[in-house]
Amino acid sequence: MSVRLYIGNLPQTFESKELEALFSSIGKGIRFKPVFDRDTGSCRGFGFANVEDEKVAEALIENLNGKDFNGNNLRVERSERRDSNGGGSRRGGANGNSNSQGGKRKEVKKFVHSDAPVAEAPDPRWAGELSKLKDLLANQKTPA
Repeated sequence: MSVRLYIGNLPQTFESKELEALFSSIGKGIRFKPVFDRDTGSCRGFGFANVEDEKVAEALIENLNGKDFNGNNLRVERSERRDSNGGGSRRGGANGNSNSQGGKRKEVKKFVHSDAPVAEAPDPRWAGELSKLKDLLANQKTPA
């Protein structure tokens, strides 16, 4: 099973060959993909590495986290998987049905609207009209 690592604090302009050489000095089986800005095409300052071996992933974190790379101190840590609902992402879920809870779906409390009248409170859309009606009825005099 491969380990996914977050590689952060990358310079916006860097040579991927330099970074790959740095990775290969630690171990083999490391595939890195930087994240680019859609508009400018420059690196957004982070990317993700997939590492085939657990020991190599640990060595990568240990050796590169905080290490200087082109003037920036790298941040290397395990990547947290997003929930399948996306959690604020524009695209929704990125990983389909695999999430950090081991396949369990997040419980969502749903409110079901009903057309049935509620005994406790009047419909707020008609509250103003209802109070006017109550005033009219209170002021009305009945013939004796």
